[in-house]
Amino acid sequence: MDSESALDDSYFDHCPWDFDGRASAAQRDAQAAHQKLLTDGGASIGPRCFVSPAAGVFTDTLRLGENSYVAGHAYVTGRVTTGSDCTVNPYATVRGRIVLGDGVRIGAHSSLLGFNHGFAPGRPVHRQPLTSRGITVGDDVWIGSNVVVLDGVTIGDHCVVGAGAVVTKDLPPWSVAAGNPARRLRDRRESGPARRDSGPLRGTAEAGGALGDAVARFADLARAQAGDLLARAWDAGAGRYRDRPGAPPTVRAHCDAVEIADLLLGTPPPQLSAAEHVERLRALQDPAEGMVPELAEDGSPGVLPARAADGWIDDGAAEYHVLSVGYALDLLGSRFAHPVRTVERMTAGQLVARLDALPWRTRAWSAGAWVDCWATGAHHNLGLGAGAGEPGTLEALFGWLGTRVDPWTGMWGRAASPAGGRLQLVNGYYRLTRGSFAQFGLPLPYAERVVDTVLGHGGDPRWFAAGRQNACNVLDVAHPLWLVGRQSGHRAAEARVWAGEQLAYALGEWRDGSGFGFGPPGEDGTGPGREPGLQGTEMWLAIVWLLADLVGVADRLGYRPRGVHRPEAARSPVPGPTARPASALQAPVDNTL
Repeated sequence: MDSESALDDSYFDHCPWDFDGRASAAQRDAQAAHQKLLTDGGASIGPRCFVSPAAGVFTDTLRLGENSYVAGHAYVTGRVTTGSDCTVNPYATVRGRIVLGDGVRIGAHSSLLGFNHGFAPGRPVHRQPLTSRGITVGDDVWIGSNVVVLDGVTIGDHCVVGAGAVVTKDLPPWSVAAGNPARRLRDRRESGPARRDSGPLRGTAEAGGALGDAVARFADLARAQAGDLLARAWDAGAGRYRDRPGAPPTVRAHCDAVEIADLLLGTPPPQLSAAEHVERLRALQDPAEGMVPELAEDGSPGVLPARAADGWIDDGAAEYHVLSVGYALDLLGSRFAHPVRTVERMTAGQLVARLDALPWRTRAWSAGAWVDCWATGAHHNLGLGAGAGEPGTLEALFGWLGTRVDPWTGMWGRAASPAGGRLQLVNGYYRLTRGSFAQFGLPLPYAERVVDTVLGHGGDPRWFAAGRQNACNVLDVAHPLWLVGRQSGHRAAEARVWAGEQLAYALGEWRDGSGFGFGPPGEDGTGPGREPGLQGTEMWLAIVWLLADLVGVADRLGYRPRGVHRPEAARSPVPGPTARPASALQAPVDNTL
């Protein structure tokens, strides 16, 4: 017994919460010496912390926030970082790559295992490689006794995990969870059980709370004002739609008007009859090439440029019109008058050569946009009974994509530069997957790596701080998170938080009678800017749905995108060798992009 204290040293090993108030001077000196050994080894320990000498602490990295403790007989290894007021109680195990927020309580005998062994046949387990995706725990979390949390799990803020649970999947914020495997029983803020709606992020209090109410009010307002914003964009003199007053009539503006009216009114835009809309849009298609040029300055049909050597028409506006006109006609109950000839006549060899030549390293968005156009043209051609290229060409597209995806990011291409961050990479991923994997109903390769990359990009304040968002950038994060969320619950709680923040911002950007502005121009100056118009309105309406569905309140909107931004596949999976599970699309890999 220490002469200066009525409490034996072993008392604090098991009751470390009493150390700050009841330890003797000698015991404090001994603890300071023990912490110095740890900090000399590279650890960082905040003020008023306690680390029991009886704990096995053998970390590569240790960062303890203030007022935190590690009790006796705990076993702590790997790279461990905690916020303030965190506790690792007696006999708990914390191993691997672990990040704890503020106020996390880890009960006695619990294990957070931020690594895993391989166990493939043909090699003894002790010779298998180790993997580590890490465990992330948010703020104000109580993990009860004898809980096991497995590698790759994220536990959101304010969760409570009941004793004996085995947590194998992410838990959204405010979850009360228990069981083996752990399941979400209810929201911590509710007294009753959670609702069992569909989707990986359902059953939250917000579904019936303030955000859900805000979404419903927004949808009612948008429907009430839809007629005014369509009339605002109608140029009666030219008999065509423009993005906004003062802008020239464009093909996309007409298509955006059709999409907006379908979402909010359930009818074609009232300025023309359905038959007149169909007639005008079908007449814009060049019958020889199957593409739709931009309107001339006087509003008359434009002219396409000459073909490239492989027969393609390199024209950005015409390429996007394959999407916008084709889907507008679909919403009107019609389709293109002619196949997209530039797709129909392409051979597999020509397709692969063009894919190889696209600017994946410098302009991944442009490369992804080309894939989106070609694959959408193939989709429309199949609807007409025409060819998706010569035989084997569509299969060649998915074969090329399956062997060129980067397993570290789940993306195609590379980040263009440090100044641009992941902007081109993620935006290109959206365009590529929208037209290919999503449109044809195929699983995405490396879904969890996609989530990591997209969430990393979504936290870049250059593009996503309040007031800096534009429709393109938010859409290009929201859609991948939604799409791969159908395959994996990886970091679902973080995705939900991001979506909730962006949704709250978006709802506040609606302008009465004129809709949404696109937002600040992109890094290359593209986009119509902040002034409200049809393009911004059409895109943000779809974005709001995606964000609301990630959060779990999309049912309050009363609409679901059906055109370019439809969430469901437009076509059954490609027959033959491409109709395989995601794992079959992950090897071999060519990382030369």
